[in-house]
Amino acid sequence: MIMKKTLFYLLLLLSLDLTAQMYVSPSSFVYVNDAYVYVKQDMNLDNNGNFYLRNKSQLLQGNVGSSLNSGLGNLSVFQEGTSNNFGYNYWCSPVGVPAASVGNSTFGITRLFRPTDVVNSSAATILPSSSLNGTSTGSSLSIASRWIYKFVQSNQYSQWAYVGNASTLAAGEGFTMKGVSGSDNVVADANEGVANNPGNNQRYDFRGKPNEGTINIPVGTTPGPDYPNRTLTGNPYPSAINLNLFLLENSGYTVNYTTGSYTLTGAAVINGNAYFWEHEKPATSHYVSQYIGGYGVYVANGATAFSPGTYTSATWNTYNANGTPNSTGSSTASVYKRMFTPIGQGFQVQGAANGNAQMKNAYRTFVKEGVASNSQFDRNANKNSSFSNTNWEEIPNVANVDYTQFSKEQVPQFKIHTIMNDQYTRETVIAFNDNATDGYDLALDAVTPESNLPRDVFFPLENNLQFVISTLPFDIDKKMPLAFKADINTVFKVAVNELINFNMAQDIYLHDKQTDEYFDIKNSFFSITLAPGLYKDRFEITFKNNSSSLGINDEELNSFSVYQNNDAQNLTIFNPLFKDVKDFSMYDVTGKKVISKMNLGNSEQIQVSTSGLSDGVYFVKLVTQDNLQVDKKVSIFRK
Repeated sequence: MIMKKTLFYLLLLLSLDLTAQMYVSPSSFVYVNDAYVYVKQDMNLDNNGNFYLRNKSQLLQGNVGSSLNSGLGNLSVFQEGTSNNFGYNYWCSPVGVPAASVGNSTFGITRLFRPTDVVNSSAATILPSSSLNGTSTGSSLSIASRWIYKFVQSNQYSQWAYVGNASTLAAGEGFTMKGVSGSDNVVADANEGVANNPGNNQRYDFRGKPNEGTINIPVGTTPGPDYPNRTLTGNPYPSAINLNLFLLENSGYTVNYTTGSYTLTGAAVINGNAYFWEHEKPATSHYVSQYIGGYGVYVANGATAFSPGTYTSATWNTYNANGTPNSTGSSTASVYKRMFTPIGQGFQVQGAANGNAQMKNAYRTFVKEGVASNSQFDRNANKNSSFSNTNWEEIPNVANVDYTQFSKEQVPQFKIHTIMNDQYTRETVIAFNDNATDGYDLALDAVTPESNLPRDVFFPLENNLQFVISTLPFDIDKKMPLAFKADINTVFKVAVNELINFNMAQDIYLHDKQTDEYFDIKNSFFSITLAPGLYKDRFEITFKNNSSSLGINDEELNSFSVYQNNDAQNLTIFNPLFKDVKDFSMYDVTGKKVISKMNLGNSEQIQVSTSGLSDGVYFVKLVTQDNLQVDKKVSIFRK
């Protein structure tokens, strides 16, 4: 049904009940396909009255107070999990148990259904707590209640509260749920063409009274940075939300909805960071000690409140049996676009005061899930996705924001990857925004999700806090401290992994103040072995090399250039001064040497085959006979 027909049908329904702005009578339904519906105030879904959101459709509501929705009918909306029966997703339900009374209702997993066709679903089987594994087949869906937990105003692993199959989750309370094994190839909605479960991506039908209005989310504080007080929450509505607005306004900022500017004017109740759990896919065990996962963190540090913020991906760690992070793990996890948080997505927030953060209808938008629209559930993104230097297209929203006036570009920034003992990678980000200061700015800087790792890398911006995103004004003379922490002898390999809209400086260096050496981490990588200890004052990131030797071989260094021909699968070294190249090496981003050649001669152009290399970023190192060292970076991407 197209939108015009849907609106016409709604007007007919309105005439049946003057007490609700939108009323669906008993045994009637509204069906919305690939569109949104805006209801200025409340909805009444009467007994067995149903409202179907299909093919990425969403519901927006404009009420400015507590929820006024009522009714024993159901709103139905689909969302897919992305984990198998061993792995967690963090969820936040868009619906509650149907009730005739006014207001949002509590939720439980008995409100999850298996789609059978475009409007019908069958109730999921809720397995007892003794059952470990949920399953999916072509005729049934079974969910393991054993893994349903919440985390409210808590700071210890032991404080996860078991929910199981109870319908006790308040609106805005997030919950953990493991996925299911098996497959289900039924396609309920032919317009969308998505199977219920093609493998580890189960589609759930959330059915119940739609959440709306202002929702209070309890948060609190606790002394010390090692065990911060957090609450698992998420997007509680059957529409996307602008996560920036939630983070900024609950961190003490006043947002101008016309200009997009934001100013710190009040007291914060959260620190403005949203923490997203990423579980290894596919997970392979129920034992905590064999989990591989971690938290990515998002901040709203855009040039305006309506421009994308910054997300730094999780460092995948293994875990001890008591839930604390272990010292080993694998590489940094996925890249996501988080500004418009989709239906059902859960995340944690960290309290800055004892009280309530508030989720509001004003944050709701109609944005379909996808990388290009900056809206993703827990799914992998194409790391090389880029956006043209243009503003948003029109985005329907409750707050009447004209998104076409705002840029969809991120602020200039670069991501630094640091590999520790070739075991796992910490991603840190330096971003530049005139709204920020050099110190700690709520909502613009990100505190590390896990500060008690025995080996780590962070920005020491304030006191004992450890930061993974630092946002500050740009200055070519800026010096940005970078701290290293080690419990054993540790090899740290540091390199700039990605530049995003950053052309403010030609070079990026890591300066070792102890030796007064500068290392080019934009075109190469820095490697050092450090003894156990905390190194907060020794290293810094700079844009200038102030060593006394600078300039001796500048002309010769700048004469070299390299070009990667991805079609011909070879690399060309341009050597206009005919320097004699005695050593050529290429390294991947982990510091592993992938090509090594000796005595390449002094030709003006020297070619090296790269046909055996996979797609990715590589560092090139050249050494001449007179010991001139040249560092360059190239990218290999085959279409």
